[in-house]
Amino acid sequence: MDDHLITGYFPKLTSEQQQQFVALAPCYQSWNTRINLISRKDMSQFYLHHVLHSLSIAKYLLFPSGAYVLDLGTGGGFPGIPLAIFFPQTHFFLCDSTAKKIRAVNDITASLGLKNVSASQIRAENIQQRFDFVVSRAVAPLNQLISWIWDKTDQAMLCLKGGDLKEELKDCARFAGIIPDQIEQINISQWFNQPFFEEKKIVYLRK
Repeated sequence: MDDHLITGYFPKLTSEQQQQFVALAPCYQSWNTRINLISRKDMSQFYLHHVLHSLSIAKYLLFPSGAYVLDLGTGGGFPGIPLAIFFPQTHFFLCDSTAKKIRAVNDITASLGLKNVSASQIRAENIQQRFDFVVSRAVAPLNQLISWIWDKTDQAMLCLKGGDLKEELKDCARFAGIIPDQIEQINISQWFNQPFFEEKKIVYLRK
């Protein structure tokens, strides 16, 4: 899989966006020789497993120009960096508790010339500012995410998840008071036909 996978699903990207997506893999290959940003065995599937997976959020929701989005527990920069390329007029704040990952994220975003991204080493529960949207990818159970950041979220949380989520969703009601009308599960396989996405979902939690 290569960067052409992205343009195949998103044919209206600008030339600058295309160049930024092409540049992603070399950036991650370089950093992965120093720290384990993503699984090294995953680099051969980098665009499928990490970039396209992150961009599934853009298939479901178009962030408005000027919106502020928090990538909670960004790790190596997912889903925040691919989304920041896709939404250049949206502001993204990427946070993680691991300093070396934030150093890598800051270097990668600078290399790509992304002006709409900031990143900080901070624990989720210590964040003070408010955001229109929160995104996350395989960070923690839903009720834990909600306990960290729900009161600083103005519109919605979008969480990339996989597998059977029945118990997690029950816990949302039990521990966080989220009612069924506030939750939507979206199957990513409706947009992307690779087997990798068969059990992958976006969980949309509406305020």
